[in-house]
Amino acid sequence: MEKKWPARIAGGAAGLANGLFGGGGGMVFLPIVSRWGNLPSRKLYATCVGVIFPVCLVSAAVYLFQGSIDLLTALPYLLGGLLGGFIGGKLYGKVSTTFLKWLFAAFLFYAGVKYLL
Repeated sequence: MEKKWPARIAGGAAGLANGLFGGGGGMVFLPIVSRWGNLPSRKLYATCVGVIFPVCLVSAAVYLFQGSIDLLTALPYLLGGLLGGFIGGKLYGKVSTTFLKWLFAAFLFYAGVKYLL
C-alpha cells in the first residue's frame, strides 16, 4: 500500500499541472515516473501517454463545463492533433529512445524559452 503513494503523488502533480496550465502534465509526469517507475524507456513513454490521456479528458471536461473552451477555434487543432498522435503512435517503435529523449528535452527547452519571451 505504501509503495502506491509515489504514483499517486506523480499523478496528482501531473493532473495539477494539466489543470492549471491547460496541458503539460506529461512534462511533470515523465521525469517523476522515470525516477520512481523502474520502467524501460519505451514503456515509460507509453505509460505517460496512457495516464495523461484521461487527465486531459478531465481537464477538458472542467473547462468545457465552465464555458472556457471555444470549440470552433479548437477543432482544427484537435483534428491535427489526432492525426499527429496516430502517426506518432505508428512511428513509436521505430524511433530510438535516445532520439526521443533529446527531442523531448528540445521541446521542453523551446517551450520554456518561448514562454518567457
